Amino acid sequence: MTTGGTYRTASRHLLTQARAELSQGDVRQASEKGWGAAAQMVKAIAEQRGWEHRGHRQIHQAVVRLAEETGNEDIRRFFQVASSLHANFYEDWETDVAVGGGLSDIARLLDLLEPLA
Repeated sequence: MTTGGTYRTASRHLLTQARAELSQGDVRQASEKGWGAAAQMVKAIAEQRGWEHRGHRQIHQAVVRLAEETGNEDIRRFFQVASSLHANFYEDWETDVAVGGGLSDIARLLDLLEPLA
């Protein structure tokens, strides 16, 4: 499997894990796995296109490029949700309801991005 394929597989797996963590009451781990799911899918696309994707800045730049390329601002907005989930891992300020909604947005993001990978 190519690296891009590995990233795609990891993305979906992390979303499944995030939902399981949330159902067990671990909001922080669910948040971080939601972020990871989004980041891994972006990395899959970036890898395929030869874009840098090693750090947060480069991943965010790839998201902006993808939103511009597709004309779909939901890509950027949903990725902002992922970034908020990432912050929640450290700050632990979100409720389980908010994180559950965020994970739903991440699922929508993956559905938008996967055809581009």
